[in-house]
Amino acid sequence: MKAKDDLERYLPLTESTYYTLAALAEPLHGYAIMQKVETASAGTVKIGPGTLYGALQALEKEGLIVKTGEEERRKIYAITAKGRQVLKKQMDRLAIMLRSGAAAGLEEA
Repeated sequence: MKAKDDLERYLPLTESTYYTLAALAEPLHGYAIMQKVETASAGTVKIGPGTLYGALQALEKEGLIVKTGEEERRKIYAITAKGRQVLKKQMDRLAIMLRSGAAAGLEEA
C-alpha cells in the first residue's frame, strides 16, 4: 500500500509534466523534448528552456526520469519505471474524467 501512496503524491500532474514524461518514452535531449511536447499537445503546451531544465532536474531528483548519457554536450533523458507508473496513474485519471464527461452528454461541446 505504501508504494501506491508514494505514487499518488505526484498526482495530478501538470500538463507540461504529463507531456514531458510521455515524450521520454524514448530517450531524448532537451530541445527534442520541447518539440515533442508541443507536437503531442497540438501546440497547447509550449515549454521554454528554463522551465524545461528546472522540470527535468526536479523529475530526475524524484526518480521519475534518469539521465542516460550525453551527445555533443546535450544531456539525454529517459523515463524510469517509477515515472511510467506515475504516468499510467495520470492516464487512468484522465480516462475517468473523459468517461464522466461523456456520461454527462458533453462529447460535443
